[in-house]
Amino acid sequence: MIKEFKAFISKGNVLDLAIAVVMGAAFGKIVSSLVENIITPIVGILLGGVNFSALSFPVGEAIIQYGSFIQAVIDFLIISFAIFMFMKIANSIFRKKEEVKEVVVEVPATEQYLKEIRDLLQQNARQDERQ
Repeated sequence: MIKEFKAFISKGNVLDLAIAVVMGAAFGKIVSSLVENIITPIVGILLGGVNFSALSFPVGEAIIQYGSFIQAVIDFLIISFAIFMFMKIANSIFRKKEEVKEVVVEVPATEQYLKEIRDLLQQNARQDERQ
């Protein structure tokens, strides 16, 4: 069992997953900072300084803080949009790299055609020498 666990843990997929989790956490901090320090203040200015977190109403001895829920939904939408834009940019960069790879793949095919033409020319030259 220990050998199997060691083999499992040393596989590339597990290490890739661990790296992805750490990078995801770091990216989450970046996005949270972006939302809290840049986007939310701008949205607050656009909405006239409205802060939903203070909205609440009492029910008996309990206080229902529905404003915090509304603020969390707005934060979620802003974070989701920021991640969407990041992924859209990242995907466009990866597509450009794939297009470059496709061009590189075409070069060996051209070289193969040139080799075939060379071989045919050599065959024709040999046949002309024999005649």
